Amino acid sequence: MLKKNTILLFAVALGISSAAYTQSVDVPEKAKMHHEVPDEKSIPMDLEVIKTSPAYTFESAGFFTTQANVSSSGQNILGDAANEPSIAVDPTNPDRIMIGWRQFDNVSSNFRQAGYAYSLDAGQTWTFPGSIDAGVFRSDPVLDCDPDGNFYYNSLTVTASDDFICTVYKTADGTVEWDEGTFAQGGDKQWMRIDKTDGVGAGNNYSFWTKYWSYCYPQYFTRSTNLGTSYEPCTTIPGEPYWGTLAVGPDGELFIVGAGEFNDVMVTKSVNAQIQGSTITWTQYSPVDLDGQLTGWTNVNPAGLLGQAWVDVDISDGPGRGYVYVLASVDRASNTDPGDVMFARSTDGGLSWDPPVRINDDISVTNIQWFGTMSVAPNGRIDAIWLDTRSDPWGQYKSALFYSYSEDQGVTWSANVQLSDIFDPHVGWPQQEKMGDYFDMISDEGGAHLAWANTLNGEQDVYYAYITPGSVGVDEANPDRVITGISNYPNPFTDQTTIRYTLGEESQVKLVVYDIYGKAVQELLNEVMPAGTHTITYLAEDLPAGVYFCRMFAGNGVESLSILKR
Repeated sequence: MLKKNTILLFAVALGISSAAYTQSVDVPEKAKMHHEVPDEKSIPMDLEVIKTSPAYTFESAGFFTTQANVSSSGQNILGDAANEPSIAVDPTNPDRIMIGWRQFDNVSSNFRQAGYAYSLDAGQTWTFPGSIDAGVFRSDPVLDCDPDGNFYYNSLTVTASDDFICTVYKTADGTVEWDEGTFAQGGDKQWMRIDKTDGVGAGNNYSFWTKYWSYCYPQYFTRSTNLGTSYEPCTTIPGEPYWGTLAVGPDGELFIVGAGEFNDVMVTKSVNAQIQGSTITWTQYSPVDLDGQLTGWTNVNPAGLLGQAWVDVDISDGPGRGYVYVLASVDRASNTDPGDVMFARSTDGGLSWDPPVRINDDISVTNIQWFGTMSVAPNGRIDAIWLDTRSDPWGQYKSALFYSYSEDQGVTWSANVQLSDIFDPHVGWPQQEKMGDYFDMISDEGGAHLAWANTLNGEQDVYYAYITPGSVGVDEANPDRVITGISNYPNPFTDQTTIRYTLGEESQVKLVVYDIYGKAVQELLNEVMPAGTHTITYLAEDLPAGVYFCRMFAGNGVESLSILKR
């Protein structure tokens, strides 16, 4: 009698649908809980006759957020839904940002598509053209950007023969237009990461997914070494990780984290995946103790995950260079807490791991911290966000966005700060009892770009946010405080940098760049500006390399920012 896996491989060899046979495999109970299937028909949205309401935008000290899935006039679109967002920022021009999400044109159907929006002004305004491949079932969006500023959109679909496959779409030459897409193997709950180092693997595109819902079962990993022109045949990863992410280290080494075959959370590493034509070898497979497990079926997100596992690496030139970090919202093992944001680090490239640290600082063991998300800035700062039920007056599932950061390689963390108002995540379900499975965040020197979902508008929508550490959580009781945040990106920079600042009220604003001796180098702004978040591009091609200070004067306040020209 043939074993189940043997039957499956035989079916694949005959060209019979692998997805159709996957149910015959001994799938772990956790992996059975969440996978994508099209079970309803599309109900298209007519962009010409849509009804709208005001889009939601919010600003506070060090925090700005605005809706991304908006109409051509910047309004909220009534009757649709959007969740599971992923974000990419152009490393050559941070004003260019792309967000993708699961787009539901009508909440009366759970049929989802590859929705997306772009911003050309650092996230201040957004254009939502519709969906890639409109009318085609697509899910699990994952975005990234290559070193040349080309965006990539990895999207899952199901073929007529019930195969799970992924298509990767790409923009080119500084545009925001997607190509026809490239077959990229794939499967359910895929994640993608592009090498942005200047090493031999620069531009390599890596992705993996859940083994048990794979086009190329029992394999579940692929790469492209030709900027997405084609993707290699599938291979396996030790430990069979799923519900996780990837990261590239400072020397091009590749890390993957996920729920594992033998441990609740595990990390694998390859040092030769970056080499074109190499047979990929995985030099390490190590369990990571987060004092808990990845899970789903919680009351906050009944049909979705508590969140996925995140891995990132310090690529700075500071003391933490090469440190590897893992973060996830987990169902705790040592107590009865149903969801904490737990963090662990490795100071030896993933060989061993320090004991886990809880980032949420509430003392309750009944509150749920979910969708924990992490990113590491180029200067080594670690940013973490999550949704938190601690502010729910009824102690149930209503949630708010929280934030914390570390500037000492994860040893200590800033006090938790509530960034958003509380909202009901059960509002606006598109015939699915969940708000997706993840958020996504990218950190730069000045702060963190976040793609997240909420129902603050009375519907389930996708938002862009920018978080400025250090400014977040300042005393807002001071009515004389006019400047509530200033940052720049990139920093260090070469020819230009974008300065972002937030005003609590309309004010005369003066912005001046000084050298280290206090001599004024250039006045960038001197005019009355309205309340809100603004950006200004500093063109500094003729500025000698060195350290400078950008000082902003507004009302009775002065804020300074150190910038480095290379």
